[in-house]
Amino acid sequence: MPKKKSFPLRIDPKLYEILQKWANDEFRSVNSHIEFLLKEAAKKAGRLPGKSKDE
Repeated sequence: MPKKKSFPLRIDPKLYEILQKWANDEFRSVNSHIEFLLKEAAKKAGRLPGKSKDE
């Protein structure tokens, strides 16, 4: 498995709280939930293999 890239992320505290609750509902850490959401958005936009913009 390739090493993951680390980087700082500044985020609005209210948005973080929402993401934290959402991640808990999905049994994920906030970090893994943000990665999941970004991957889904990239797939939907046709930027990653798996789903195209038209699906």
